[in-house]
Amino acid sequence: MDLIVDSGATKADWIALDNNGKIAFSTKTLGLNPHVLTTSILRERIINNFEIFKNKKNFKNIYFYGAGCGVKTSIDRMYRVFDGIFENCKFFIKEDTYAAVYASAKIGEKSIVCILGTGSNCTFFDGKNAKQYIISLGYILMDEASGNFFGKQLLRGYYFHEMPSELSKKFENIYNLNPDNVKEFLYKKESPNAYLAKFAQFLINNKSNKYMRTLIDNGLDRFIRHQILQFEEAKEIPVHFVGSISYFLRDEIKSKLESYGLTMGNVVKRPIDKLVQFHSENKIF
Repeated sequence: MDLIVDSGATKADWIALDNNGKIAFSTKTLGLNPHVLTTSILRERIINNFEIFKNKKNFKNIYFYGAGCGVKTSIDRMYRVFDGIFENCKFFIKEDTYAAVYASAKIGEKSIVCILGTGSNCTFFDGKNAKQYIISLGYILMDEASGNFFGKQLLRGYYFHEMPSELSKKFENIYNLNPDNVKEFLYKKESPNAYLAKFAQFLINNKSNKYMRTLIDNGLDRFIRHQILQFEEAKEIPVHFVGSISYFLRDEIKSKLESYGLTMGNVVKRPIDKLVQFHSENKIF
């Protein structure tokens, strides 16, 4: 069997294909970001999944697309984790950017591919290779218009008393906003970016509110200016979007792109579904 894995910071989607290219099983784990998680946590998240662990001797190839796998140290860590779990298996490890490209873009055609999920980034695809001009510095300094970005804005708005009172009451009725609890998750527990991203659901559910529309508008403005418009051909080629934030804010994104003279391309919520089709039709490794 082969395994195709698309991992963001929050969760990882796994699909196993049998020797005939048919889906043997699909499953999920928590996100596997080797840039922010230790080797032991990465290993634990994999082996705690029954389907994966039960079949660990049956896989021939693992195609892993992961957040944080854009640098050699992270790729090497992920390789060591896999090598310690799976026997007689080959590993192909690429940044999650490539999952977004293969799931949304067309081979042989130029496009820009954006990820708006827990985090965010933007890639130029020349039809064959993906190229990023901006090096991401992660969720603290970058990740505009992502789940964790909007989560930060919501928390700041709540604690600075900028959020309208009716929204504040709804917000505190849904989430534990005790300052000690918030600081515990932000500064002492693993994956604070994933914690922040959970608040984005509140923004999506209330996106018709004027205050929320302003947050969304500002976040998309920053993302377009800092990421998409860095590419000289941006206004001549389609701009594709991948990820849950992209999917639920697709109308707002389309409107904002048009205000900049940009063209909306495909919107894909879950790359993993498209990756199965892509791997069945293309030999890339």
